Amino acid sequence: MKERTGQRFSAQAADASHLPLKLESFLPHRLLVCAQLVSLALAKVHAARHQIGVPEWRVLVVLAEFGSMTAKAVGQRSNMHKTKVSRAVAVLEQRGLVTRRSNSADLREAFLSLTPAGRAVYEELAPGALEFADRLLSAVDPADRETLQRILEQLTQQSAQIAADIAKGPSAR
Repeated sequence: MKERTGQRFSAQAADASHLPLKLESFLPHRLLVCAQLVSLALAKVHAARHQIGVPEWRVLVVLAEFGSMTAKAVGQRSNMHKTKVSRAVAVLEQRGLVTRRSNSADLREAFLSLTPAGRAVYEELAPGALEFADRLLSAVDPADRETLQRILEQLTQQSAQIAADIAKGPSAR
């Protein structure tokens, strides 16, 4: 199946090579614009009451969902680069929302967890975030929502596969 998919993609790419690339209809660009607009709107929800940015919110949510974990694990769960996680943790720690505990098995890393104040902020913001998601999803016909979820999962998996193939080099493509 992968071979056939690869052949079909190559044939489509060859057929489309004479067409100019139009940014407004280029799928990766459209997904990026949508994600940026959603992120901007969601950041306003978080910032309105707690002056908290999207990276800090993601760290709070991951720690609330999974409990104590390392910054590396937070980054993996939230799909954030380690420097973004580090900055977000520093902000949250400074504000008393996250605490850091040394890992006695590996002193190079620490376990992060929410403080009671961090848990309270999460519990206050979570309903608004869920309401935001419901409002956003209301733009999609209820009959199409399961399809949307399936398509997003397929695009996510395919993007990960393409990135992995590129990382392996030309022989993997």
